[in-house]
Amino acid sequence: MDAGTGGHALAGHCHCGTQDHGRAHGCFLELYGAALRMGRFDWDLDTGLMEMDATAHEVFDVRADEYDNRPETLAFRVPPVEAHRLDEIVSHALKDGSVVYGAYFRVRCRDGTLRWTHTQGHILRDATGRPHRIVGIVNDATRERADWLPGERADEEAERRRTTSIVQGTTAALAHARTVRDVIDVLKDASGLAHLGASNLVMGLVEAGRIRLVAEGPKGSYVQGTRLTRIDEAYPMSEVVRTLAPRYIETPEDFAASYPLLWPHIDELGITAAAYLPLIAQARPIGVLGLLYQDKTGFPDEERNVLVALGSSIAQSLQRAMFYEQEKDLAQGLQQAMLPRSIPGVPGAEIAVRYRSAALGRDIGGDWYDVIPLPGGRVGAVIGDVQGHDTHAAAVMGQLRIVLRAYAAEGHTPATVMARASSFLHELDTERFATCLYAEADLSTGVVQFVRAGHLDPLVQLTEGSCRRVPVDGGLPLGLSAEFGRLDYPVTTFELDPGQTLLLCTDGLVEEPGADLDDGMRAVTELAATGPRDLQKLADRLCGIVDGRGGDDDAALLLLRRRLIDAPQSGGRLQQHVAPSDPEALAEARHMIRAAVRAWGAGERADEIELVADEVITNALMHTDGSAIVTLRVLTGTDRRLRVDVEDSSSALPRRREAGESGVSGRGLLLVDRLADVWGVDARGSGKCVWCEFIVPARNAR
Repeated sequence: MDAGTGGHALAGHCHCGTQDHGRAHGCFLELYGAALRMGRFDWDLDTGLMEMDATAHEVFDVRADEYDNRPETLAFRVPPVEAHRLDEIVSHALKDGSVVYGAYFRVRCRDGTLRWTHTQGHILRDATGRPHRIVGIVNDATRERADWLPGERADEEAERRRTTSIVQGTTAALAHARTVRDVIDVLKDASGLAHLGASNLVMGLVEAGRIRLVAEGPKGSYVQGTRLTRIDEAYPMSEVVRTLAPRYIETPEDFAASYPLLWPHIDELGITAAAYLPLIAQARPIGVLGLLYQDKTGFPDEERNVLVALGSSIAQSLQRAMFYEQEKDLAQGLQQAMLPRSIPGVPGAEIAVRYRSAALGRDIGGDWYDVIPLPGGRVGAVIGDVQGHDTHAAAVMGQLRIVLRAYAAEGHTPATVMARASSFLHELDTERFATCLYAEADLSTGVVQFVRAGHLDPLVQLTEGSCRRVPVDGGLPLGLSAEFGRLDYPVTTFELDPGQTLLLCTDGLVEEPGADLDDGMRAVTELAATGPRDLQKLADRLCGIVDGRGGDDDAALLLLRRRLIDAPQSGGRLQQHVAPSDPEALAEARHMIRAAVRAWGAGERADEIELVADEVITNALMHTDGSAIVTLRVLTGTDRRLRVDVEDSSSALPRRREAGESGVSGRGLLLVDRLADVWGVDARGSGKCVWCEFIVPARNAR
């Protein structure tokens, strides 16, 4: 049987179990109790009522009209820790068959001081052993302080340790608070300050000569009109800010007399005492903490010292949180300014982008994405990561993004764009380097040219939903390639079919501490393969990895899906650089020509066009010292024509020769002349351009 909160089984010491003996014991107490300041009580366990005599009222420092014979009414006089300990003692005695029990405990008097009290009780049981009544005594134990039992001294020391533990625990929890909301959550935690007995909490921040209320609890304790108050108003928070000193309101009368405007609302909440603590940092008030109490009066010196220590710890944590939020706002503003404000609509493509800041640190980094509309139905897609996670990394990222965008818009080939961006980063005289992946896609043909600088390979989601990695040859990261003089970036050509999706990301999306990078890539690949078809939902699902994991690295994601509904249907243009003695570049050029011819509706003449283009390219590589630039485009007019231009650095014009019966050369221009509808040679500066055109039917004529 539970003794009940605040009742504490204040029962007497006796060695027999009869009701007559209990009555005789009560008479004895009536005769001598007043002289010894020993009160008597009689607790009926069946009804729950406990009668006390006048001396017992004096011991508990309650008036007769304040006590209604219910033990729980005494809770406002017995501190919670004492009540809990007494309940355990009584409950144990009732359950184990004990006849007597005794205990020391403390009572909080009207003036707020704590006074030691002692109780002894005798448990009366029926024939079955069930307890039904307790009679006993309770007396003032102040004079016994010098002769306390070692166990009672240990109880007081335990209470001191508990109070110290609350201070230390709250301080430790505040050490992990990063934001003002985190500080508030710590203070409102049921295991924190509430154990000091506070029933309500309010906290305000000082802002421009006003106090803005940022927290109150529990729900329903807000006082109308106090959300924003001036420092010169007659409120306890305002007074604390003005004086920089704590304000302890020890009685309801003190509250009503000092703050008549606030008291009617406070009285409705049942508040009898309050402590308002200034939160001071660097000799400047930054806020106020108010702790309000029910059924309590007075603040002993020991309790005031605890509250002052807590106030100091809270002020430091609050200032740190305010600085963090200011820095976070600045960092996020810089990050957003460096990233594209919006992604332009690109005909023939559906695009989704995402950026996730680091969960740790300053929430800012050097990851970026960009989408660059280019002439001829082409689009450039960029994903990159500048080394570091600070404002300097974000600043370098912003400059690099703008420069790379400018180089691409000028019409440079993907390899040239990457090389020039690397040189620019090296000339910035910064120790930072950057990884980058640049993809230039012709949405009318689906031909994509990749250039990679130390970055992750891209992924492609196929139309049926499966996803795989696209191996891309790469060079050194931007900045490093210029420093070591290795600015040659190989180009990898890939054909993107309608409905397929390119997935470009930074390592923050795939890397996890303690895990292999390849495992992370496989996880993202599997997630993309089973993800939703809607591109925006797919982007959210992929970024859910970062949202759930947290970590100290930011992440960027770019999804590009090719579609034919609004893709450019004519006027396409592709360009490929073919270096001498580079068979892979020649193979990529052939692949580009084959894909473009089919995508532009010239499938019937695909073999002819590919053969002629291959002959002209090979001729340029064999008979000149430099490289060749191959350009394919669609010309519209009376006839729809597909034109192939091959530029080289030699001014020597090609000439047609007759090949012998066993000759293996000399037939090249003959093939060009026979297969092309028209061809010719144009001078280009110190070099030339060999061109040929093929008439191809319009799409609607096929």
